Amino acid sequence: MAAEAEAAGLANTPEMQAALRIARDRILSDAWLARIDAQHQITDAAAEKLARNVYRAEPNRFMNKEQVRVRHILFAGTTPESRAQAEKLLDELKAGADFAKLAEASSADKSSAARGGDLGFFQTGRMVPAFEQAAFALEKPGQLSGVVETQFGYHVMKLEERKPAGVRPFEEVREDLIKEIRANVTQQARAEEAQRLQQGMQIDKEAINAFSAGFKPTDVPIKP
Repeated sequence: MAAEAEAAGLANTPEMQAALRIARDRILSDAWLARIDAQHQITDAAAEKLARNVYRAEPNRFMNKEQVRVRHILFAGTTPESRAQAEKLLDELKAGADFAKLAEASSADKSSAARGGDLGFFQTGRMVPAFEQAAFALEKPGQLSGVVETQFGYHVMKLEERKPAGVRPFEEVREDLIKEIRANVTQQARAEEAQRLQQGMQIDKEAINAFSAGFKPTDVPIKP
C-alpha cells in the first residue's frame, strides 16, 4: 500500500512531506533516547548501593502502620435469617470446624472464599469501620470474632497474623528502589542532553508566525 501511495504521487504533497518528516524525526529521536539510556546504565552493585543510601536516608518513606491478616465469612444482607446463619456458623467454628473449608463453602464473598476467606494483610483505613474495628480488636492468631454487622451483611472472622508498625525491611522494597534509581539516572542523563542541545538555540519567530497564520480561529465556543 505504501508503494502504491508513492507511485500515485501521494508522498509529494506538502502535507505528506511534513508528516513523513515528523515520523522520521520521531523514530530518530526515540533511537537517540535509547542510546542515551544504554550509555547511562549503572551496574547492579552501584544501583544496590544507591538504593541502600536512599533507604537509610528516607526511612519515613518505608513506614508501615500496624497490619492484621484475617479470614472472614460473609452472610449477605442484614436480615434476621442472615444473622442466624452467622451465629450458627460461629458455634460450629467454636466447636472446632475448619474455618477455611466453611468459608469456601458458605461465604458470600466469593473472591476471598476461594482462598478460604483469607483477606491478606491490611492496615487501618482499608476496610469499612465496623469490620476494621473488629479485626484489629483480635489479639492472638486463631482468635474468632463475634458476629460483626456491616452494610454488606454479617461477618465472622478469624485472626491469622499481626504485623506491628515499623519500617519495612530493605529486602521488601529493594526491587522497587533499584528500579527508581535506574529511572532517575537515565532521566537525569536525558535532561542534561536536552540542556546541551538547547544551548545557543534561537527561536525563529518569523517561521512560527508564518506557520500559525495558516490557522483560523475556531467557531466552536471554548468553555472556561
